[in-house]
Amino acid sequence: MPTVLLTGAASGIGRATAESFLDNGWTVYATDIDADGLDELAREGCHTEVLDVTDDAAVEAVVERVETDSGGIDCLVNNAGYGQMGPVEDVPIDRMRAQFDVNYWGAIRCTKAVLAGMRERGGGTVVTVASVMGQVASPGWGAYAGSKHALEGTSDALRVEVATEGIDVVLVEPAWVRTGFADRVHDRLAGFDRTGCYERIYESLEGNGVVGGGPLSVTPDRVANRIVAAAESSDPVARYTVGLGARAIVLSGLLPDAVRDYIQRLLIRRFSEGR
Repeated sequence: MPTVLLTGAASGIGRATAESFLDNGWTVYATDIDADGLDELAREGCHTEVLDVTDDAAVEAVVERVETDSGGIDCLVNNAGYGQMGPVEDVPIDRMRAQFDVNYWGAIRCTKAVLAGMRERGGGTVVTVASVMGQVASPGWGAYAGSKHALEGTSDALRVEVATEGIDVVLVEPAWVRTGFADRVHDRLAGFDRTGCYERIYESLEGNGVVGGGPLSVTPDRVANRIVAAAESSDPVARYTVGLGARAIVLSGLLPDAVRDYIQRLLIRRFSEGR
């Protein structure tokens, strides 16, 4: 059976992805910093490990154990991440560093740790759960979008670098997903000073439309199915967008910057007034 190593598996997209891989006959190593959230996956048949993706030594140790126990990693799914929202001026630097350390550096740490083993075995797939915010950023999403933009650029370079080794590098890009993401975003808007001129941005972020997506959101299972399909494809594409909302946001990137900026200002006003 092929083996997948998955980060951020305790809930949401990660849990759905672990279960989808299990249903497709994979050996699943599910990791997360939340030990309690892994218990149910262990009962379902996953091998589970507590993993903090910001810890170099921990990442290397987990990858080594999985390679030793399973004979090698066929797919890595970088899913660990979270959203730190707020205007760029207001979000403290330490919070921005933490955002990048998990969303960007966490994925890079894990990817670097599995590449040598994949190369020795003649191939593998690295799937990173990015976001359409990695292509088109919105006001109030600067720290989060910046981390996802960084993943986009690094993945584009890596994809070409390892192509001759039989290693595929794939980005899966949802927009809104029906998880606890929005609730946690609201929690992280507290604890720092707010500049008065950004009141409308804060009001829009504290509503459900901008962060939750409403009817444009998709289920975690839909994202999980796309991840598994990419892992099992012999010739995956570089990017998979998931859902109508995600496709619409990507297409908005084709608009002139001034037009897109104007539309975003209108949306901020609408969502702040309808909070």
